[in-house]
Amino acid sequence: MTQQLLSRDETYARGLALFERLHGGHSGQQLAESREDICPDFLTMTMQWAFAGVLDRPGLDLATRELVVIACCVTQGYLLPQLRAHIEAALVAGASREQIIEAILQTMFYAGGAAVNNALGVAAEVFAATQPSESLVEK
Repeated sequence: MTQQLLSRDETYARGLALFERLHGGHSGQQLAESREDICPDFLTMTMQWAFAGVLDRPGLDLATRELVVIACCVTQGYLLPQLRAHIEAALVAGASREQIIEAILQTMFYAGGAAVNNALGVAAEVFAATQPSESLVEK
């Protein structure tokens, strides 16, 4: 185990609260927690920078932010665990299945057919595991 070097301050706490709101009990939580033993600073940086510093900014609602992240994951083509986590988070944040599918499809020109096909497969798996009207977390 790598020693934790960064302090977990109020920024960490704010990021963690948002993380738990979007990813609590889903694959994103499992993905993040799997890095705690090997590199706790990775989790600290993720909460402070990605969640408190980027996702918690004003200007876009959380559902829109998650749709943007989904598009980025699709375009990269190999981020399937992260794609799954952000599809789940988008549903939690209030995005519809149709919006998620359209965000994925919008990347076709940039990501290519194979990446879009793989992403649609991940979306289908997430949708199958989630009730259409299920509110995963209070908005």
